[in-house]
Parts: sequence; structure tokens; C-alpha cells
Amino acid sequence: MELTITLENPDQRVQLFGPADANLRILREICNVHITARDGRVKFTGKKEAVGKAAHVLELMQKRLKRVDHISKEEMQHLLAQAAAGDAGRDDQHLEVYVKGRRIAPRTSGQEQYVKAIQNNDLVFSTGPAGTGKTYLAVACAVSMLKHSRIRRIVLARPAVEAGEKLGFLPGDLQAKVNPYLRPLLDSLGDMMEYAQIKRFMQNDIIEVIPLAFMRGRTFNDALVILDEAQNTTVGQMLMFLTRLGNDSKMVVTGDDSQVDLPDDQKSGLIDALHRLKGIKGVGFVRLTEADIVRHRLVQNIVKAYENHTNRNHD
Repeated sequence: MELTITLENPDQRVQLFGPADANLRILREICNVHITARDGRVKFTGKKEAVGKAAHVLELMQKRLKRVDHISKEEMQHLLAQAAAGDAGRDDQHLEVYVKGRRIAPRTSGQEQYVKAIQNNDLVFSTGPAGTGKTYLAVACAVSMLKHSRIRRIVLARPAVEAGEKLGFLPGDLQAKVNPYLRPLLDSLGDMMEYAQIKRFMQNDIIEVIPLAFMRGRTFNDALVILDEAQNTTVGQMLMFLTRLGNDSKMVVTGDDSQVDLPDDQKSGLIDALHRLKGIKGVGFVRLTEADIVRHRLVQNIVKAYENHTNRNHD
């Protein structure tokens, strides 16, 4: 099958196709089509289904270019995942953050369900393997809500539990000691705000990044509070965290319940809460899977290999 599409704005073909036509190469390899681009037209040749998918992605690319200056490799991965899900409407369900031209949206149906759960519930539990966007999308929702004045504060917390390693004595003041545990949360923020803005918001307590233990005795109003790596909380810590929820606030609890780093005699607060809180109105539960992994393609295969090995050992 052959299909020729005339570009809406041929003058932007460099931004659309990417440097040295990198985006067209990605499109060709993923969709398995032959592509010829000439005189403001793009011709796809291949099997009917493959040509249809490639044309769909090109349409989404042109829509995206109306909002940004160029189509990045990351954006291409997003658009390809979107086309694979067969949901063109997802392109409009984006989360607006502070970095100009930056736009964050669910890339899989599982992630879309997750974002909707955060929007529609006051408390959400998200579980799943590494790379599924549990923390990143929660932070993106918080930043978007802050930007649109739906909340006044963002609070990010993590339990200070070592992932199977003994780090020993950490030098420096309190901030220096806890920074290794909180770094992933700050990395997510760094994608959505300029460093100077993050620093200013933290100085003014608009954004707070703290170890879980420091939340005791506090109540958070008009905030979105995120607890990351929640599989490493005890039952008591989880109860303490959940009872910090104040007026006009939301909480998101994320974790991988297959990667608990607590001592063997301690029950995970996340696993306990998943059983205790089922059926309570206003509480959402979202389980992401390896199909929702959006990191390097190898991460998906790595997660699946480890799961298969564990299952064989249990049989």
C-alpha cells in the first residue's frame, strides 16, 4: 500500500523530521514502512496496517509541532506509544508544567488510568515495577495543579531505607545526609521547573522534600503529598503518613511491592494498606505493569526476565 500526505507546514519539515531526518528513521524502523519525503510531501509504502499507523503518528507529530519548537526523540516515543494504543485523544490530555514548551502526558493506557485516578480521588495507591512512571507522573500532576492554583504546596517524602546496601556514616548537615534518598524526587522536579524556581519554591515552603520520619505531628492542607518507595514503610509509618491528610489536599502513594527492603520480620506498610483500604470511597488503586515501562526498551525485558526467574523458583 502507498499513501502520500502533504505537510501542513512544509517550512517546518526540519523541525518535524528531526536532525538528519532522525524522526523519520525512528518512524520507519518502528512502523516497518518505507518513507520518501520530497517537496512538502511524505509517502509511506508498506503493509496497510503499518502505513496507517505511520500516517497516524505523522498527524500527531504535526499537531505537536504547533505547541513546541521541535519534535524530540522522547516526544517520538510518546507519540508512537500513543498511536499504538489507538487513542488520538490522549494528545490533548497533557499536564502543563513550568518549563516553557514542556508537556507531559500519559504514554500508555495504564498511565492514563493513573493520572485520571489522581485527578478523581483524594488518595491514590500506585504500584508496579521500575520505569512505569509512578513517581514521575505523580510529580507532574502536582506541578500542574500548583501551576493552575489548584493546590498551594507540594510535599514529597520518602522513607530513608537503604536498598540492600549499607551506606554507613554520611557526612554533612541534615540536608546532605538525606539528599541521597530524596534525589530521585528532585530529579523529577528538575524536568518540570528551572533550578532557580525549584530553589525559590523550596525556600518559601511551596515545595518541601523531606524524609518520611519528619512528617510526624503535621497536617498538610491545600497540598498534594507524594510518598515514594512506600514499600519500605512499616505499618505504623504508613498509618502516620495517611493521617497527615488535611483539607483540600490529595495524597499519592507509590511503590514496587515486589522490592521490599525492610527486615524480614517487618511487614510492608504499603502491602498492608492495599489490603486494609480496599472499598473505601475516595481511594484509588492503580497497578502498572511491564507494559507501562517507558524507560529504555531493555528495562521492560529486564523486568520480565527477573519476574520469570522468580516464578520458576516458586514453582
